[in-house]
Amino acid sequence: VWGRPHFCSEGLDLAASELPMGKDSDRSSVEEEEEEEEEEEQEEEEEKSSEGSQDDQNGSLADLADYQKDVLGGAGGDGEINVTTFDELKLDASTIQAMQEGWRGFINAAASTEAAGEAIFTAVFEMAPSMAALFTSPRAVQAMRFMQSLNNMLAALNDPAALKIQAETLGFGHLNWDVTIARVVIFRDSILDLFQVELGEKLSMQGYEGWKALLEYIGGAIIYVKVNYSDRLKILSESWEIANDKGAYDDQFGSFDEEDDAEEQHEEKAAEDPSKSKQKKKRRFPWSKATTMRLDMGESDLVSSPGKKSDKLESVQGVPRTYNEMFLFNAAVMGFGKSVWMNEVLACFDNIVKNVANSARLTEECDVLVLRIAKVTSGKVKLPEYKSCMLASLRSLLPKHWSTAHEVAWSWLWENVERLLLKTMGSPPAWEKALAKLLNSLDEAAAFALRKSIYLTFFVRAPSGQDYFKQSNTYLHLIISKVYMMVLEIYREPVKVVDDLSALGLRHVGYGIPTELFNPFVSATIEVVTAATDDKVAIEAFSWSLSLIAKSLVRTITEGSTIVMKGINANSRKQVQKAISCAPRGERSAWMLCVKVGTQSISPLAWALQSGGYEAANAVIKDLLTIRADRDRYYYGAEELFKRHPDIVKTLLHQAPALLPGLLDGLIWRSRLTTNGMRRTNYYVKHLLVNEEGGFAQTLEWIGDAKDSVTACHPILALISDLVWRRVARQTFLFKKVWLICMLLLFLISQSVLNHSSLSLNPAQSRMVIFVCRCLIYVLSLGQLIVAHLRKARRDLRKGHVIKLRRISLPRYLRDWQEVASLVMGFCLLVMLATEPILYCLSSSSDKEGEERELFTEECEATKSIGFFPYSFFSMVAMFLYCLQLVDIAVISTRVSAFVLVCGRMISEVALFLLSLFAITLTFSASLSCLSMDFDYFDGIPHGMLSLLEMVLRMFSSAKYNILNDDPKVLIVVIIFMIITVIFLLNMLIAQLSCAYDASYASMMGFARLQRIKVIVETVPFVAESRWLQFTSSLKLEQRLEFNEGDYGIAGGLQQLEPASAHPDTVDTIRRFGGSTSASMPWPSDGSLNDGDADKLNRIESMVTKTLARVTKMSPSRHRGGGGGGGTGGSSMAGMSIDEGGQGGGSNESDGEL
Repeated sequence: VWGRPHFCSEGLDLAASELPMGKDSDRSSVEEEEEEEEEEEQEEEEEKSSEGSQDDQNGSLADLADYQKDVLGGAGGDGEINVTTFDELKLDASTIQAMQEGWRGFINAAASTEAAGEAIFTAVFEMAPSMAALFTSPRAVQAMRFMQSLNNMLAALNDPAALKIQAETLGFGHLNWDVTIARVVIFRDSILDLFQVELGEKLSMQGYEGWKALLEYIGGAIIYVKVNYSDRLKILSESWEIANDKGAYDDQFGSFDEEDDAEEQHEEKAAEDPSKSKQKKKRRFPWSKATTMRLDMGESDLVSSPGKKSDKLESVQGVPRTYNEMFLFNAAVMGFGKSVWMNEVLACFDNIVKNVANSARLTEECDVLVLRIAKVTSGKVKLPEYKSCMLASLRSLLPKHWSTAHEVAWSWLWENVERLLLKTMGSPPAWEKALAKLLNSLDEAAAFALRKSIYLTFFVRAPSGQDYFKQSNTYLHLIISKVYMMVLEIYREPVKVVDDLSALGLRHVGYGIPTELFNPFVSATIEVVTAATDDKVAIEAFSWSLSLIAKSLVRTITEGSTIVMKGINANSRKQVQKAISCAPRGERSAWMLCVKVGTQSISPLAWALQSGGYEAANAVIKDLLTIRADRDRYYYGAEELFKRHPDIVKTLLHQAPALLPGLLDGLIWRSRLTTNGMRRTNYYVKHLLVNEEGGFAQTLEWIGDAKDSVTACHPILALISDLVWRRVARQTFLFKKVWLICMLLLFLISQSVLNHSSLSLNPAQSRMVIFVCRCLIYVLSLGQLIVAHLRKARRDLRKGHVIKLRRISLPRYLRDWQEVASLVMGFCLLVMLATEPILYCLSSSSDKEGEERELFTEECEATKSIGFFPYSFFSMVAMFLYCLQLVDIAVISTRVSAFVLVCGRMISEVALFLLSLFAITLTFSASLSCLSMDFDYFDGIPHGMLSLLEMVLRMFSSAKYNILNDDPKVLIVVIIFMIITVIFLLNMLIAQLSCAYDASYASMMGFARLQRIKVIVETVPFVAESRWLQFTSSLKLEQRLEFNEGDYGIAGGLQQLEPASAHPDTVDTIRRFGGSTSASMPWPSDGSLNDGDADKLNRIESMVTKTLARVTKMSPSRHRGGGGGGGTGGSSMAGMSIDEGGQGGGSNESDGEL
């Protein structure tokens, strides 16, 4: 399953003399039809180049032999290390088992896998301190990579071909290092000595010899690869980088603009002297000769007749300056424009070239390329055509660098790629049909049995896999179903599936899944599917695609498993801090925010929050928002944090609210120095206030939705809300309220003022003003309300934003009480319009014959039936609602708004009092109505309740109380009622209001700020864009803020002066470091990784527990030895002593050790 062909094991290494070189290999058949004059020029140039190339080739082979001789004969050589050949390493099963047992014992002896890796490097550096200079990566990173490599190689011991690929890949990764036999021997001996010290007798002689053979094999492979392939790979890397660097051709093509005017003169002379025209064109377009000939013949669709300036190849801008551009140009010129499959090769070629040193990755890329080619073409694919176009493009892009060595290297690369492609070329279509037929033939019962068998077989092959499959069986079956879909989908949509695999692999990085489990899982799946069908083509298709998927996942997990992710998976603050401390200072933020593999990436911080690793997430946030500085620059991770996670505030509010204060605190810097009782404070509000597009950020909206009054009072959020309110939102908000105030004044004049006032207006004028005011109310206010509510209802219903009120669906905007009040007010105005008395009187005849009706009067025979209800009643309700709509004007002042909110909180307490008062009044009224009395104050329940309520409100006259004295029984009941209501209930109400006010007072400012934030969020969208941009530009967020006098630091904030007593701080929160200022260097240790008090106490507690357990275990031997002392176990530990003879006595040696 895992063994894939690779070019070293397949004998694909081509010697320079064996490579096809010269005219026949690099010219297509169409080029042989060139003009005779051009062919003669080519032959002359090729003769000259062949003479020099042969000398270069002989010289390079001689240098290779000298290097090989130096390496093999170096000091410290060991004849057991084979560097002359590179064959497969085959060990017997017992040796492999002994090696694996010894390896497990070594890891168990260490605290962790990372600790075991660091122990190996410590042993190596102690034996050869000079080798420490070769390992430039941080010790923790290097140890993790080393342990991963050894784990993978141990897992591949049973598959020599796969082991060879891994050793070969490791060799390619060490091409830039001076690896010699002497250093391999030191590395081997130090590891073997460490194994012997740590394992002792647990390491058998067979295991020792196996480890020795493996380490010698790896060392020999590294040297062999370096000797045979380093020059070629270096040429490929350097030339590919130049070929894709547009800036590398500025000097080469930069003079074209100056030659545009001279080009016209040369074209005018072209007819008289064609040779000059040809020379000029050749100098202007320094591409390959084949391309030049095509241009001259006019056979390309991209180039027209060379005789006109308009037909030039886009002058300077149209000159191909990268490999992709040049390849497309040459492909069109050479007649390969209809070869669509070349586009697929071109899309994958960058990955192929960059991973030529990684055999497994190269094979994977070629397999994916075969699938992509199969999707775009069904005919025969002529792979040599790509080679000819590739070499022509590279020669054009590298005219100053191209040599025979480049010809050899790039031809060698393509020959190996071509052989890998031909292994499976043409098979995917047949495989897809067979596999689809197999999967479609499975019914539900057969598929269920198949899935069940896969897990049973897998758990037998890898029992440890049961620890990672913790979900229910139904979910596990869903996983296998998705595997089936992916195995088939990779034939149909290879590009999409490859991207999905990268994302899936990164998720498995977060899950912490060991890559060793993929091999047995794939083997178990293929075994079960093989037993379920006799279709060999389907089995081959299933095995090939599943192996490709597994290799891609393993590679993604391996590349994405960083030491930061390991610390996050362990949810350990200490591990995360230790991992981050290894990062270069210029990449420290990237280590915590992005792990990218292929086209997909995962954020360690986001994964920590999603998986519940809040301790690790808190460590990451704290480290990102810590300001560090050297002499050259400041380092602050806020920019990278909000660029990677613009919604980090929303994420923390929903997933980890306890971490949000730490994030907000990290955006504030306070100076430890004070001046005149004031402290300089920098608030870095840029990303909380402005989004990436320059608009209003959603931070305040998220805070308002969370309804967290404590968070709303945070200093940085209070600053932002006050700033936006004063300078942007307040004016727009008040302008919106002016309209409502005007409508309220009109309504007030028409309904309450002119009807009941003694203004110096005659009745006719008064009626005229009332009529005009009411017309304005009905047209402007009622019309605006109808349009606004219809628009909002249509918007919510169209988007499906509804709320359920039992079985009735209502638009979601009606969740706001002010919207409901507005809707009810519109209904009241509509009823008033329908029952308007003036309109009724206008349409009716006069009351008396011959008498003229007064204009716009409200008093007529037709209005008698609607005098009070409904017109007057709904007019009263509308007046209440108009005034209620102005309540939110209180947000102008936070103190007033807080008072209004507290009053709202008290309403519930008052409602409880009124409910109790109603119940008690009803009870006593019903009771008194049963008595026989001479007065009618309590005659019936309604009259009784009214009288009792008058007593409570002190409206019951003293004369009536005197009448009650005539009936003692009634008087006694009334007295009891008054005691319960006036003394008990009223005092209870006062106590409730007092307690509720105390409870609300602490958070009332927070709720007031929440109310203001809500108004800001609703108002800012109506602010003109120009006004918003003017506001943000006035903040000058792009200017660097001053920390202390003359110390200009980080941009993106606002500076304020606050009282020194507000936030006392005597420690400089900026961590400053001396030494080197290189961005590639990690920060020096500042003691932040030292154990805190809690860690020290936990460690002491652990030590005491272990010591007590050891002493308790030894106590029985003490008693058997005849030692005195009463009691057993822990009761006698204080006075006992233990010596080698097991005799007790009065010595306190053990107490001293404890």
